[in-house]
Amino acid sequence: MNILIVDEVHPSLFEMLDQAGLAYRYEPSFKRAQILEYIGDFEGLIIRSKTPVDIELLNCATRLKFVARAGAGLDLIDLDETQKRNIQVFAANEGNSDAVAEHVVGMLLGLFANILKADKEVRQGIWDREGNRGIELMGKTVAIIGFGFNGSATAKRLSGFGCKVLAYDKYLKNYGNQYAQEATLEQIKAQADVISLHIPLTEETRLMLDEAFIQEVAKPFFLINIARGEIVSLAAVVEALENGKIRGACFDVLENEKLAKLTPSQQATFDYLRNSPRVILTPHVAGWTQESYYKINQALIKQIVAFAE
Repeated sequence: MNILIVDEVHPSLFEMLDQAGLAYRYEPSFKRAQILEYIGDFEGLIIRSKTPVDIELLNCATRLKFVARAGAGLDLIDLDETQKRNIQVFAANEGNSDAVAEHVVGMLLGLFANILKADKEVRQGIWDREGNRGIELMGKTVAIIGFGFNGSATAKRLSGFGCKVLAYDKYLKNYGNQYAQEATLEQIKAQADVISLHIPLTEETRLMLDEAFIQEVAKPFFLINIARGEIVSLAAVVEALENGKIRGACFDVLENEKLAKLTPSQQATFDYLRNSPRVILTPHVAGWTQESYYKINQALIKQIVAFAE
């Protein structure tokens, strides 16, 4: 089985492929035209976040048996077309689940304890204790929407803080465990102090958390999005931050992550978020650790080898 790798990957992947006896060609500098030219010679394709696998590419991939995504989220891949063509799709969601869970906890604690705000003020010579009085995570009801690898790993961490963790996943049944209680979306909206998103981007979830969703949440709440930026309407979030319905927010992802190419409305929204002391922003790095880079490759190789055998 011959595999084409068209995005940059951690070098550990090459050793794993060699040990499995799998042939590969590493071409991270390939442009779109080159990928289309050469893909017909390969049975496998490994991508990260640069290469969309659409009908055009699949039409050229006459021998393709599988696509492996070195990361979580499959929105770059036309899953309907791969299914029609009997092409297997592998993802490595479990590879960065620990990293994502720790990032969520870190952002949430930073927001609750005003750590970024207080640090900035102290560096400016401002010693404001009362203005930085925090709140505790203990006893809060945290709702996790999407209970796959990332959601369940996050629930496990949060349960150790004495939280009541509710979990909702449309595609699972009987998934409650010692770390999270299975709940409906209605129960989450009625009870949540914190809502954390761990779902893929699909046509169904695009802009799922909009003005209507926010208004249906019973209490003012905190919002965390480490999934995909397009799931949340940031304009609706800004309005809710202004009127107090959202008490604070943590975003590792944005609707448009190309900050130099924001539309005027996107720029206005982003300017509000980046200047708000009630918002924490990180550059899509929740699953981006030294360890997760290696674990992602392990998860991919396990699936590829099982398929090849």
